[in-house]
Formats: sequence, structure tokens, C-alpha cells
Amino acid sequence: MEKPASTSVPVHELIARRWSPRALDETGVVSEAQLRAVLEAARWSASYGNTQPARYLVGLRGDETFDRILGTLTVRNQSWAHRAGALLIGLAVTRNEKGEIPYAEYGLGLASQNLVLQAVAEGLVAHQMAGFDRNAVAERFTLPADVRPLVAIAIGTAGEPEVLGEERDIARERSSRERIPLAEFAFTGDWGNPLSPLG
Repeated sequence: MEKPASTSVPVHELIARRWSPRALDETGVVSEAQLRAVLEAARWSASYGNTQPARYLVGLRGDETFDRILGTLTVRNQSWAHRAGALLIGLAVTRNEKGEIPYAEYGLGLASQNLVLQAVAEGLVAHQMAGFDRNAVAERFTLPADVRPLVAIAIGTAGEPEVLGEERDIARERSSRERIPLAEFAFTGDWGNPLSPLG
């Protein structure tokens, strides 16, 4: 199932095709080559002063790391994320030998967007989640104090919405994608003044 973005002008197909499904095919596999590609895409993202603060915990379905990550997700996220081919936790390293790393969270965000877009290029889907227990991640994976878990990411193969079971979840999966209009997104001069010709 695909839900391409409805844009006022064409954008790159990877951006248009990217969305965050929950309906995943539990038989779908994230291959070693695909996993390497998404991690390389993340590794080559931009970062402040080339500080490279992004790190990832990576589990493939069936291995111990996958199960440990799954166990840190909220019950609601566990109900669908167990079908993913891979589960990741995105981490920000907040200090290096020079001290605090500026914009570490932003760096992880840039890396994760690269990762997600590469997943689309690989024929996969990805869903980023805030619904997980950061303290449990820190404890279960013995994270250093200067490493902060910020996002969980499910990567897999798109499935049929019906695997979600609940009618409201199926309807949500099938619903159209919405964004605020450009006139409310980009301003010039004073706040709220739409950038021409977007208004």
C-alpha cells in the first residue's frame, strides 16, 4: 500500500513516497545489504562540525537485540512493531573529547531522516516512534551517561492494513495524509506573512 504525498509542485519520489505505516508484513525480511545501506545513509548525514553524534542499536527480527528493543516499546507500539524486519533505537552522543556536542539531537534527526529515505529507496518502509521507555533502553543496553536514546525505528515490508485487526487502526492506515498548506509553513517579513507566491 502506498500513500504518496499530495504536493503543489513535484518533489523527489523518495520524499513523496515516504510515510509511516504500522501495517507490516511479518514475513518480510530486511536483508543484510538493505540494513547496511540504510545505516550507511545515516552515517553520511550532515552534522554540526562533523561531530557525528548519531548512533543506533540494531536488532533483526528473531535476534536478542530485536526482542530487547521490542520490550522497551509501549504496549500500543509492540502490538504492530513485532512484525518489523528490524528495530532500531536512535541515540545521540552528547559529549566528545572537546566537551558537549552542540546540536546532537539535530544531528540524530538528520541521520534518521537519511536512514528512512534510504529505506524507501530499498523498497522498505520505516516508522519512527517516541513511544518507548528511554530509561529501560539505557539500562538494558548499558548506555554511557552521555548517550541519549531519542527515537525507536521500525523498518520492514509494507503489509495489508487488515493485519492491524482493529477497525479504527485499519481506517487510520488507509486515511489520506495531511499537511498544513505552504502559506502557513513559510513566511517572509513578519511572522505569519506568507512567502509569495505561496500565499
